[in-house]
Amino acid sequence: MYITKAELQDFRNYENLVIEFHPNVNLILGNNAQGKTNLIEAIYLSSLGKSFRTSNDFEMIKFGKKFFRIKIEAEKKDEDVCVEMAVSKESKAVKLNGHKIRKISELLESIYIVVFSPEDLKIVKEEPEKRRKFIDRELCQIKPVYFNNISKYKKVLLQRNAMLKENSPKITLLEIWNQELCEYGAKIITHRAEFVKKIDKISSEIHKNITNGREKLHVQYESNVPFMKNLEDQKSLFLEKINENLEKDLLRRSTSVGPHRDDLKITINGIDIRKYGSQGQQRTAALSLKLAEIMLIKDETEEDCILLLDDVLSELDEERQNYLINSLSGIQLFITSAELSEKVKSTLPEGKRFYVENGKIKEAE
Repeated sequence: MYITKAELQDFRNYENLVIEFHPNVNLILGNNAQGKTNLIEAIYLSSLGKSFRTSNDFEMIKFGKKFFRIKIEAEKKDEDVCVEMAVSKESKAVKLNGHKIRKISELLESIYIVVFSPEDLKIVKEEPEKRRKFIDRELCQIKPVYFNNISKYKKVLLQRNAMLKENSPKITLLEIWNQELCEYGAKIITHRAEFVKKIDKISSEIHKNITNGREKLHVQYESNVPFMKNLEDQKSLFLEKINENLEKDLLRRSTSVGPHRDDLKITINGIDIRKYGSQGQQRTAALSLKLAEIMLIKDETEEDCILLLDDVLSELDEERQNYLINSLSGIQLFITSAELSEKVKSTLPEGKRFYVENGKIKEAE
């Protein structure tokens, strides 16, 4: 699978752009704040229908304009794919292969994209929300049913929390929200547990190779509600925990248990590196997790994903740069950077080189 072409109109700092890409490597070079990340952000929208930088679609509209349009074309083993999106302050419309879709979940499984940015290097040591997003982003791509469950769970959670903030919450209505929260939450916990088990196995092997066998990486799911193998048992346990914490929830006016409180425990040789790992260990673990994402997509879908490396090579030392590049043969790469050393450029497969300046792109000859 690879992206063949992108068309952007009034997206971020791009007025009108039509650009064709190489199936192997696409280097997007230029100074900071010129539009490098904006370009790969537009590409990423074709995968999940939302940005990896903002939750507000309006922020992507060019300043002074009323809407943006993007069109991303890709080739897969069995079919061509075209994703179009138009966003204004009043509406958002998405088309897949010329047909308007009603729900974003219909877009999933069309184009598989993994993004790796400097923020992802902090995933190990920063707040649990970053690690939950790591899980959710991946699961939404490979399991559209998960996307539906997490979306519904968040809506129910908002409704329950809103009721908890009322002066006199109606317990009978809370019981309805509790049932729905447990219905979707139990499914989320089950999917997350399966995902983390797979990602643990793959990332552990990758990490072992990067460190020449010196370190053993282990990723463990820390569910706020203990994991149960049977779905009905999971629902029952979740509901039990919700009821146990009702008094506390009423006092704090928020929901204290559920997958919105989950985390990952990440250890190297048995030591929790979220708290005690060196920066080098944390970055290597993050790199292992990202590469594991790519391999998991291949295992689950039999499709190669597209990798967006957003200014991340400069954050890695030479050893990790080499490992990353050598691990990615056969997949399409988009690499943004202010500059790359000639040594790094020489190790990259055949591709195209683009230079970005103030929303204008020029291909190197």
